[in-house]
Amino acid sequence: MQPPLFLVVVLALVFAWTNGVHDAANAVATSITTRTLTLGRALALAAVLNVVGALFGEGIAHTVGSEIVSPTRDHLGLGAVLAALLAATAWNLVTWWRGMPSSSSHALLGALAGAALAAGVQVDQSVVANKVVLPLLASPVVGFLLAWLLLRLLLAVFAHATHANGLRGFRVAQTVSASAMALGHGLQDGQKTMGVVVLALVAAGDDPGSGLPLWVKVTVALMLGLGTWAGGRPLMRTLGRRVVQVDPVTGFSAETTAAALLYLTSYVFTVPVSSTHTITASIAGAGSAARGRRAPRLRVLRRIVVVWLVTLPGTALLAAGCYGAGVLLSRLG
Repeated sequence: MQPPLFLVVVLALVFAWTNGVHDAANAVATSITTRTLTLGRALALAAVLNVVGALFGEGIAHTVGSEIVSPTRDHLGLGAVLAALLAATAWNLVTWWRGMPSSSSHALLGALAGAALAAGVQVDQSVVANKVVLPLLASPVVGFLLAWLLLRLLLAVFAHATHANGLRGFRVAQTVSASAMALGHGLQDGQKTMGVVVLALVAAGDDPGSGLPLWVKVTVALMLGLGTWAGGRPLMRTLGRRVVQVDPVTGFSAETTAAALLYLTSYVFTVPVSSTHTITASIAGAGSAARGRRAPRLRVLRRIVVVWLVTLPGTALLAAGCYGAGVLLSRLG
């Protein structure tokens, strides 16, 4: 028995909300840690910019909604989409509760692939390799290196500035970089959930047309923003304090680098990357440039990287299990 489309759409919106809660720290953790912004102002600013960012661009939504798997009513039913959303939402909640910066994006993509395979649908391996796995591996490395270079450049340019003036200037600049990061997060993560909603519409036999329906864009954007406004405080402690000691210069460098990568991958390459991966690696890179290679806390980073590596296979297996359980229950019923 297929679940109703309404239930799947509601669960997609719940996932978008958990995505906002989970990833709020990506945009505001360093700004709050350096006291550039208060918690309330930072979350409100990030929430609004998440909504705005999610309303721009559709390339990633089409990648998620049609390129990884080929959605048809006969071969990828709503049950598979529901299983993927259940697995990805559960992963978000568990990693948020444990304070581990896991990727909501790759949780969703891994769950989609696992549910599709369990449903007997062919997954485009070239798309998964080139547009999921390769960005997964490359974005943290690129983020680390670029943030390291940017921080070293800033230290050279402002070498003769007084400490007080430098901190004051970079606190102002960090407000801008935090805003850019929040906008980029909305741009990337909003489209992924929109793509899943379109996938559900096609699986239900509806034809959404070539573009994203306006109601899909607006509802997903609002739920993502509301989740960000709720905030993920356990992850703020991890990104703001536990990875490396952050000051306004380090925070500005990390946020600027991560935001630039999010815009580049969204508009130029139209590939889904993780805002969590990019900001975490950028924080570590900027911290290394400022305080030496031993500045990042390697024990914390090792745990984070392990979570990153198991997210795709873990959510795939979880989604496949959810789909199998659903099929079994429907037969028993």
